[in-house]
Amino acid sequence: MPDGAVSVLDVKDLKTVFTTRGGEIHAVNSVSFDLKPGELLGVVGESGSGKSVTMMSLIGLLPSPPADVRDGRVLFGGEDLLKCTADHLREVRGADIGFIFQDPMTSLNPVFTVGYQIMEPLRKHMGMDKTAARRRAKELLELVGIPDAERRLRDYPHQFSGGMRQRVMIAIALACDPKVLIADEPTTALDVTIQAQILELVRDLRQKLGMAIVWITHDLGVIAGIADRVIVMYGGQIVEQAPVKELFANPRHPYTRALLKTVPHVRGGREAKLNVIEGQPPILTAPPAACSFRKRCGYAFDRCERSNPTRYSVGPGHDAACFWDFDKGAPRDV
Repeated sequence: MPDGAVSVLDVKDLKTVFTTRGGEIHAVNSVSFDLKPGELLGVVGESGSGKSVTMMSLIGLLPSPPADVRDGRVLFGGEDLLKCTADHLREVRGADIGFIFQDPMTSLNPVFTVGYQIMEPLRKHMGMDKTAARRRAKELLELVGIPDAERRLRDYPHQFSGGMRQRVMIAIALACDPKVLIADEPTTALDVTIQAQILELVRDLRQKLGMAIVWITHDLGVIAGIADRVIVMYGGQIVEQAPVKELFANPRHPYTRALLKTVPHVRGGREAKLNVIEGQPPILTAPPAACSFRKRCGYAFDRCERSNPTRYSVGPGHDAACFWDFDKGAPRDV
């Protein structure tokens, strides 16, 4: 990833609200980030932190209603995706931005062969005829490591294992050579061995194809092994972002520190006690007017109750939304 490269994706002040019977839920609150060409950006946080909703908001994948992307700007290829028509967004999703979902069994259509499902975007977005699309579909199955690709094109999703179905999903996402690939916890439903194979596959494909990748996960161990940069989300906001090595070596937000402590580890040949973060994530019925993590935080003080911190620069490419200064061991002078 070249220094100073122009962003392939630039998100500014994204806000998404869900309307429910009980009122509004402010799921994404002024989220801003960018993605450089060839970069792998990790997005981490607990369930309900806004990771998936943020990425689905970018490309119109949320049902409306109940979802409403209320504000923000998503610049991609010189245009704001939030201002595009639904038809144009479908073109972007099919050709320029690939999306891998968490559960391939519910994402793949059970009544069509995998060959048909890979060929569909090739014919629609690339203008290929049936013969060319089938040839390309076979190449894609080979690219993602599925043996006997010619024969497997005729098989249905239920005839593949979980790991192989996820490889098919990756093949579909890569079909039109997208500039950006968004992977929404694609290894969560897989066992550890298959998970390792998928991660190795993504590393290889990234090196071969040079695409930018957003990898959504709650697994910090996965992020440590594949990401260039990490953003940490909590309460629908980005609370910290940093280069991956810097984040693990020098976390500057209490939530990030708490997350890192929950990673299982072995000490002295024995498994250490598993740490947990006490309390529950917030249910945001209004935009946060105070720090969303304050009730679970050991560093909270009176200012955290009065206002919601913005992200402060704490190092090169490293910022954190926290009023506590870990360098001084005291509140910030702001």
